[in-house]
Amino acid sequence: MRHLFQTLIEETKIGDAALRDELERAAWVLEADDAAGNAWCETEGYPGYTSYASLDDLPERFPEFAALKKHLDKAAAKFAKALHWDLENQTLVLDAIWVNILGEGGHHSGHIHPGSVISGTYYVCVPEGAGKLKFEDPRLGFLMAAPQLTDTAPEEMRRFVYLQPTEGHCLMW
Repeated sequence: MRHLFQTLIEETKIGDAALRDELERAAWVLEADDAAGNAWCETEGYPGYTSYASLDDLPERFPEFAALKKHLDKAAAKFAKALHWDLENQTLVLDAIWVNILGEGGHHSGHIHPGSVISGTYYVCVPEGAGKLKFEDPRLGFLMAAPQLTDTAPEEMRRFVYLQPTEGHCLMW
């Protein structure tokens, strides 16, 4: 049996407790001061705060996010190498970074990041009881007639996989 066309997910520790503390403080400043972001959250029924629709230049605004960006750029380059990408004269560019603060019971619905080469999530803090990140086989729309999987199917064969976030870690895919 061959495993073809896999979705690879890299988990890597980023920064230290001091960086996480600085990022958490900056996130709460944003949540308090970002009127446009809070208005968007209210209008869209977002269960918490996100800077997604209001601020797209966090590394330029906050030195904490500039430091995070340096770590993420390094992790993305390492991930690209592990993926055997030939970047020859190209450079990966982190072009979007935003803050999400979810309240109790808050969650993101399933979504994709069109046009992204690498997507990821960095967890500054993970409160007790926080939910898992759900990954879905992107071929599901083409597998509609496929039978159910056995309960003992290995992780790489499952149609959904749930990963528990870890504070200070980044997941990239």
